[in-house]
Amino acid sequence: MNRGVLLMAYGSPATLDEVPAYFTHIRDGRPPSQAAVEELRERYRAIGGTSPLRAITESQAGGLDAVLRARGHSAAVTVGMKHSAPFIADAVRVMAESGIRSATALALAPHYSRLSVAGYFSTAAAAAAEHGVVLETVESWHDHPGFIAAVARRLRTALAQTTAPAVMFTAHSLPQRILTWNDPYPGQLRRTAELVASAAGVAQWRFAYQSASHSGEPWLGPDLLQTLPELAREGVHEVVVCPVGFVADHLEVLYDIDVEARAAADRLGLRLVRAPSLNDGEDFIAVLADLIEHASSSTRHRPEREGPNSVGQA
Repeated sequence: MNRGVLLMAYGSPATLDEVPAYFTHIRDGRPPSQAAVEELRERYRAIGGTSPLRAITESQAGGLDAVLRARGHSAAVTVGMKHSAPFIADAVRVMAESGIRSATALALAPHYSRLSVAGYFSTAAAAAAEHGVVLETVESWHDHPGFIAAVARRLRTALAQTTAPAVMFTAHSLPQRILTWNDPYPGQLRRTAELVASAAGVAQWRFAYQSASHSGEPWLGPDLLQTLPELAREGVHEVVVCPVGFVADHLEVLYDIDVEARAAADRLGLRLVRAPSLNDGEDFIAVLADLIEHASSSTRHRPEREGPNSVGQA
């Protein structure tokens, strides 16, 4: 076999003991303070001690491999993580050692930004060049019809649990400086929200960012936690949060929405219902298979990278 698929995700610590090393890797080798480490550990404790992201990504990879084989493709699917084992560079090395000479790389993030998705591809491209692997990339799929339908299906599931809710789409915030680059991230998110709302029959909706880091610079807003009080002042009693920027359960979903945002909503007298994540649902795996199957020479690696950052899914 000489063809492969590199499925990339942000990564997460497997245990609480791995939090310092994980956090340090995110910070490009700069150790965080003990207080910051303990705060992150507390967040993982609040969701059961660890993130399910690694297990979900492995299940997505297994499902993708099975669907591709059922469609007549023999490309093996390998998982690579940006900030935890198995690291992207190690995954590429393993692929090369198994005889793979060309691969399609896909980050499990539908919306492209120089500060997020580009970093996955630059890491993968460097490793591919080192090991003689020709790499093709799928950079953005924010408007793929199957992706839109899958998210809309889960939004309708959440709406069915409510009566007259406000609908809030969310995604991970990024530093505002991306706006000076004409970065496509905000526009792609807005387009996804528009398409999902239309598919789910939602006429009125809002968009908010979440999970901004304390980096000392302005981040994109409005923030979800700042928007909830506005809903309460308007007399809203229920809100459905649909995190369109994420495709799996992880810290930013299970803690930032299910714990932190829900607690804030409770204090305001709001009932918060979250749309289920895509995870390893068959409809989402079919989307991933479509993306790999239809990858073409038009999807090129973008070499620019702003540098290490703390943006992602854990």
